[in-house]
Amino acid sequence: MRIIIILLFCIGSFSSFAQNKDEQAILNSIHIQKTAWNKGDIATFMDTYWKSDSLMFIGKSGVTYGWQNTLDNYKRSYPDTTFMGKLNFEILHIKRLSVLYYSVVGKWELTRSIGNLKGHFTLLFKKIGNRWLIVNDHSS
Repeated sequence: MRIIIILLFCIGSFSSFAQNKDEQAILNSIHIQKTAWNKGDIATFMDTYWKSDSLMFIGKSGVTYGWQNTLDNYKRSYPDTTFMGKLNFEILHIKRLSVLYYSVVGKWELTRSIGNLKGHFTLLFKKIGNRWLIVNDHSS
């Protein structure tokens, strides 16, 4: 009986942390973003976005279309590591919408010497080729 209880506890604990390979790939992309940002590497941070004119980024200034325009906005808003600070994410929800799409909702926070910033985001990931890429980012 004791072995069964321990086994059930272990299975229950593992299943709450288990994710499918697509969710793991998406969470890995978000981790890559965080790591790149914290190194001051906006180019690698942007590698997780769809490199297309159809990419949509929605932020405090409104809607921006296109990968290059989004990159340019990031560079303008965060010209150096002082402005970039240290990024942290908290994932609140990840949901499969179809075989090609996932939605991710979370919180972001920048810790900076010039003042901290924080907000929420919704990311729409699409499987393009063999990669999960952000095709829509709504960050506030």
